[in-house]
Amino acid sequence: MPIYEYQCRKCAKNFEVLQSISSEPLGLCPEEYCDQDEKAKGEVCRKISGGSGLVFNGSGFYLTDYVKKGDSSES
Repeated sequence: MPIYEYQCRKCAKNFEVLQSISSEPLGLCPEEYCDQDEKAKGEVCRKISGGSGLVFNGSGFYLTDYVKKGDSSES
């Protein structure tokens, strides 16, 4: 499930929420994130975040795939 970043238009608080792709975006600032006296009253907008890095690791990948190019020292 992706993590979506939101910003409250009332309190300007930024927060992240783990949601499924098919779920509707949030409409109001959740109580647990809101900094205002009147909780959960501010309208929120979903922010567009930059791309995320993709890292392959585990038993199916070779150590040599990540070796610096041009390193002349050999073991």
